[in-house]
Amino acid sequence: MNILYISISGNTRAFAKNLASYAVEQHNMDSTNPLITLKEISDNSPLEIEKDFFFTFVPTYLEGGNGIDNGDTEILTEVMREYLEYEDNYKNCLGVVGSGNKNFNYQYCLTAKQYSEAFGFPFIADYELRGTKADCQRVYQELKKLS
Repeated sequence: MNILYISISGNTRAFAKNLASYAVEQHNMDSTNPLITLKEISDNSPLEIEKDFFFTFVPTYLEGGNGIDNGDTEILTEVMREYLEYEDNYKNCLGVVGSGNKNFNYQYCLTAKQYSEAFGFPFIADYELRGTKADCQRVYQELKKLS
């Protein structure tokens, strides 16, 4: 399984690495369980054509407001949107996993929900901040179903 992710504060990177480690554990117990390949997208990433299927992981950073009638503008993660748009990379995306802080209520995982709507791929799962081991297990199972 391939995962493209963007990490601003390091939370998404930490979760993605924990998820990849969990995949190794699962693969070692049963070789039919897929491993995970990670690719971090940042401002310095070259735009490339993604030929294989992948999942997208995005945190939520929005511009102020309440996320309903104002403050639902994506900031800091636009480079991932541009990467997905490049040469229609989004067509190989099997779905999006979002993260955020539940203290922000409606804005929690709003970026992932916006990606799902804009690109037409499913919103698969969510986790808060750096996630937990249980989140890794749950998200891995959801990704396996779709890969």
